Amino acid sequence: MPLPLVWLNGRLLPLEQAHISPLDRGFLFGDGVYEVLPVYGGRAYRLDAHLERLERSLHEIRMAPALDRAGWLAAFGKLVHGNGGGDLLLYVQVTRGAEPDRNHVPRAGTAPTVFACVSPLPVQPAGVVEDGTQAITAEDLRWARCDIKTTSLLGNVLHRWRAADAGATESILMRGGWLTEGSTSSVHVVGDGRVVTPPQTQAILPGTTRSVLHELAARAGIAIERRPVSEAELRGADEIIIASAGGGIRAVARLDGRPVGAGRPGPVFRRIHADFLATRQEFSTALPA
Repeated sequence: MPLPLVWLNGRLLPLEQAHISPLDRGFLFGDGVYEVLPVYGGRAYRLDAHLERLERSLHEIRMAPALDRAGWLAAFGKLVHGNGGGDLLLYVQVTRGAEPDRNHVPRAGTAPTVFACVSPLPVQPAGVVEDGTQAITAEDLRWARCDIKTTSLLGNVLHRWRAADAGATESILMRGGWLTEGSTSSVHVVGDGRVVTPPQTQAILPGTTRSVLHELAARAGIAIERRPVSEAELRGADEIIIASAGGGIRAVARLDGRPVGAGRPGPVFRRIHADFLATRQEFSTALPA
């Protein structure tokens, strides 16, 4: 759960004192965007990449940046250090703000609502690195602009819920027989020692941890291909790797109850995961107190 202090519209205050109007367009329409980024030892991981994606999402829904880079850095620093620093997961949300009535077309000049909170960084269950995790497949029923990190996440929620009902940690999604991504992660298949991932389209979120995985693979001399991935290729993969800000980089050992490859995390995952842990400091930005 969130730690005691949150950031709301320029103020650091106790969570129980943070109030937002029920006429906020984020509440009524899901009219807003968000970002999630890990914080390791009080340092924000891939800060610039996350802020670039936040600004892109705002642009795509026709909103101006709520803060400049210096403003975000100051806000995140106060929030993280105000809650004691350490390893955290930072969530920030920007909505179009509260208007005097409910109307589909936004009013010009409405002040945005900016909210951020931190919670303890999720810890992977014991054995996940050694044994891998489980996933199911499902037809991707989300909307057509998954490249925008919008707060309208009902489709993702239902897909993730379905996975939980099946005893899995992720739903891997397909559209017409072609891989898109997971309900909460990017998806990569490994065959013959090569990492293959779908190209960036409007059906796929431009994942920051996905970019990290690609960079680490390139550093390790592992070939990367960005091209459409068929359902048959997914099911016949030697390895399946999923990546997200909150979950890090994980191997899928079983898909729809059947083993992936040897049924255990493979050598490509192990190399990339080890490098991911080793480069946290390198890829992180110090936050001002």
